[in-house]
Parts: sequence; structure tokens; C-alpha cells
Amino acid sequence: MKIDDLLNQTSEWLKGTGPNSDIVISSRVRLARNLEGVVFPHLAAKKQGQETLEKIKDALLENDYLKNSVFLRLVDLNTIDKQFLIERHLMSRELAMKPENKGMLISQEEIISIMINEEDHLRIQIMKSGFDLTEAWNIINNIDNALSEKLTFAFSDDLGYLTACPTNVGTGMRGSVMLHLPALVMTKQINKVLAAIAKLSFTTRGLYGEGTQAAGNFFQISNQVSLGQNEAEIIENIKGIIRQIIEQENMARNALLQNNRQILEDRIFRSFGVLKSAYIINSAETIEMLSMLRLGQDLGIIKNIDRRMINELFILTQPAHLQKIEGKKLTPQERDVRRAALIREKIGQ
Repeated sequence: MKIDDLLNQTSEWLKGTGPNSDIVISSRVRLARNLEGVVFPHLAAKKQGQETLEKIKDALLENDYLKNSVFLRLVDLNTIDKQFLIERHLMSRELAMKPENKGMLISQEEIISIMINEEDHLRIQIMKSGFDLTEAWNIINNIDNALSEKLTFAFSDDLGYLTACPTNVGTGMRGSVMLHLPALVMTKQINKVLAAIAKLSFTTRGLYGEGTQAAGNFFQISNQVSLGQNEAEIIENIKGIIRQIIEQENMARNALLQNNRQILEDRIFRSFGVLKSAYIINSAETIEMLSMLRLGQDLGIIKNIDRRMINELFILTQPAHLQKIEGKKLTPQERDVRRAALIREKIGQ
């Protein structure tokens, strides 16, 4: 498998399946790990960074859970390739910034992605479609256990796993769920919900994680604390919060259907009309209108449109994906034209 092969497959987390997939786009579990006796990546000399990369690479390629995966060295990727992987939620912006002595591994279905020498020596990520944190945790736990037989991780009996950032010390685990919450936004309840989440030590980010704002009514909810709780407790706490948000979003959707159905349908069909007719459309407008189209599909207002296809369009219409599809760099205006054509083509099918 090569990086270009990813264009021809649907990421598992975009399939629109799994529990509560009308509201929950994806579930992710990430583990941060560092090698014992080795300085953190941001302090490492060039030779140390290279040695760490090779040692971890060898351990990954010997792991039975990671068969049929592709290993990439960041220095071999151009700017579009790196942005392409960021858009697919496989790689962080931090990893892309300074590519020297950095690498990553991606599994065939994109369920597993592993970054080497980002903030920590290892960042292992599992992404599943729908509200499926438990399965994501089971997969990552098996991979972590297998890697522990090949690598010795930095660990303190008092603190747990040691990480470059103090907020990750302990389990080194971050669980997050990507939610589509258009009804809570439309009914102006979202700020109250997010404020309550913040008081419970959870953080909210946008579609592309840390440092990004919510767009298209997408919100990524994650735990902030990794110390003082075990992995099972963290997973259960996140699941409890997400269940409450799902319930509130469903209540808001029912309220819109009962009390403001005409306004709701007008917004949905206006978005549908623009998406299937526009010849020029930018990224921000696309995300907002696809959000309304997805809501219309979930509520049964829009017929014969597949949720999986809508999910794919959120990613395929991003700048690097459009340029990978065309096989060349595009100006912003050329991207807007190509994006509109792609949407018309997909919706027309």
C-alpha cells in the first residue's frame, strides 16, 4: 500500500456506521509512549532522533497487529502529501512541521495510525466509526501490550507513563469523540453544553483537533486529565458525557421538527440546492452546507443520499485531497471550481 492508495478507499471512521452514527462521527483513543532512558524528541540530537526512529520502526514492523500497514518517513513526503494525511486525521500538524527523524505507520483501513518522534517518541491512535470507544481501546491496548514486549517504555511507579507534556502523564491516554451537533447550535444551546463539559475537565476542539475552531457543527470532545485514573475509568467517564450530549442533541432535533419544521427544511433544502448546483464553492461554505445535508439525511428529510458519501465529501473537498485527485497543485480559485464539480458529481450519483 502506498500513500496514493488511500485516495481510493474510505477511511473506516468515515463509513457512517457503528453505534449512534447519526450524531457520533468517530471515536478515537490515543496513547503517548516514550522509550526509557531516551530524551524526549524536542531535546534529542539528530543522531539520537534517528536511532529512536529506527528502533521504533523495527518494533512496529514486527508487530502482528500492524501487518499490511505502510511505513512513511516524513522527509519523503511533499507538502501536499503531509496536508493530505492531516486532512484524513492520520497525522498531526506538529509532526508535519519538522520532518527530520520523524515517521509514521498507517494500517490498511486507516483504523490505526502511529506517529514517531512527534511530541513523544510514540503516538498510537485508533479511530473507529460511530460511538465505539470500547473497541478502539481494546485494539490499542493489544498493540500497546505487544509493543511493550519489544520496547521498554518510560514509567514511574508513582506517576505512571512519563510524557513530554505533563498533562499526558499517567495513562498517557486521550480519548475523544467527534460529534455532529447542528440542532444544539441552531437552538442556541451549544454554549451551555460546552460550558458544562469544561467544568468536568473535558476539552472541546474543532474538526482538526487542537488549535482548531468548531466548523460545520462538528465538535471533538476529549478528556483533559490522564493522571489519577486508570484507562477503564477514563473511557467510562467520556462515554457518560457523550451519552448525555447525544440525548440533548436528539431532544433538540425533535424540538426543531415539532416547532420549527419549515425553517429547518428550508435550511436543509437551500443547502442541498447550492451543493448540487454550485460551480464555485469554498471550503467553509462546503462544510456548513454538508452539515445541513447530513442533518437532513439523518432526519429522513433528504432521501436517496448516503451518509457515507456525505462523510467522504467532508474530507475529499479539502484542499490537499482536491490536489491529489487532480495530480497537481491548484490555486485557491481552481480548488473552488474543482470542489464544486466534485460535489455535483458525487451528489448526482
